[in-house]
Amino acid sequence: MLARAARLSALPGLLTLIVLCASSLDVSAASLLHKHAPRLVRTDINGHKVDLAAFKGRVVLLTFWATWCEPCQVEMPRFIDWQTRYGPQGLQIIGVSMDDDEAPVLALIAQRGVNYPVIMGDAKLARRFGGILGLPVTFVINRKGKIVQEFNGETNLDTMEHALFQYLAPRR
Repeated sequence: MLARAARLSALPGLLTLIVLCASSLDVSAASLLHKHAPRLVRTDINGHKVDLAAFKGRVVLLTFWATWCEPCQVEMPRFIDWQTRYGPQGLQIIGVSMDDDEAPVLALIAQRGVNYPVIMGDAKLARRFGGILGLPVTFVINRKGKIVQEFNGETNLDTMEHALFQYLAPRR
C-alpha cells in the first residue's frame, strides 16, 4: 500500500515533466515559422540534385512522410494532382521520405506515379527542420524562401490547398 502511495505521489511531477517536454518540442518546430527554410541539398532517389535554394521564386510544399504512414498515403494522390495543376503557377512539391530503406520508397513512387522529387531524409535533416517527431509534417515555403505554414499529422487537405492559394496568387 505504501509503495502504491509513493507511485501516485510521483504522478503529478511526471505529468509536469511530460507537459514541459511536449511544450519545448512544440516551440522548436514553431520557431521555423517566418524564418528562411534551412539549407537542403540532397540527391533524389532518381539521382537528380535537389537544392531547396534553387526553388526560390516558387512556392515549395516540403513534405516529410514514410511508406508506412497511412495519412501520408492519403495525401500523396492530392500532392501529385497539385503538382500537375499548380506547377505552372509556381508550385514545387518535394517529398522527404523518412523510411530507413530506399527500396519501398522506389516501389511506392513508381506505383503511384509521383511527379515530384523525393529525397531520403534522416535524423540530421529532421533536426534541421525543427525536429520531425511524427508524420506527416508539411511545410509551405513562400517564393522568398521563408516557411509560412506548417501542417503536422493528418491534415484537412482542402485547408492545406486553400493555404497554398494565397502564396500561389499572382505577384502584384
